[in-house]
Amino acid sequence: MPINECCKLDVVCCDPELSLPDTAALMRKNHVGDVVVIESRGNARMPIGIVTDRDIVMETMALQLDASLFTAGDIMNTPLVTVKENAGFVETLRLMRSHGIRRMPVVTESGSLYGIVTADDIVRALALELSLVTEVMSGQTAHERRLRK
Repeated sequence: MPINECCKLDVVCCDPELSLPDTAALMRKNHVGDVVVIESRGNARMPIGIVTDRDIVMETMALQLDASLFTAGDIMNTPLVTVKENAGFVETLRLMRSHGIRRMPVVTESGSLYGIVTADDIVRALALELSLVTEVMSGQTAHERRLRK
C-alpha cells in the first residue's frame, strides 16, 4: 500500500520567518505537534524544514531562552527527510527509524508538498489491515462450518 493512502493532506505550514511564538500558536490552533516550513515556488509549496513542539521546548524553553527572539527557520530540522507519495509503508518506516523521526512530509515526484505522515498514521492503517485479515480468517471458519454441517 502506498503511503499516500494514509497520510494527511491538510498540512499545517509556515514560512521560515514566522516567529516561534506564532509557530507555537499555529500548532495550538490546529491541534498538531508539528509545522512544515515551506518556500513557495510558483504554485508549489516546497518543504524545507519541520518544527515540532518538542523542538520549541528543547531549543528555547529548556535553555531558558526568549522564544520570541527566534523564528521557525532558526530551529527547523534540516536537512528535511521526506518520502515520495508512492513509497510503501515499509520504506517509510525504515526512513523514520534510520533518522529517528516520527513525522515525515510526503512529497510529489517534483518535490512539492503532498501531505504528512506520522508513525501513528501508519499504526492505525496497519491495525485496520490486520483487523481485515482477522475477519477473513474468522469468516473462513464460519463459512466452513456452514458448508460441513
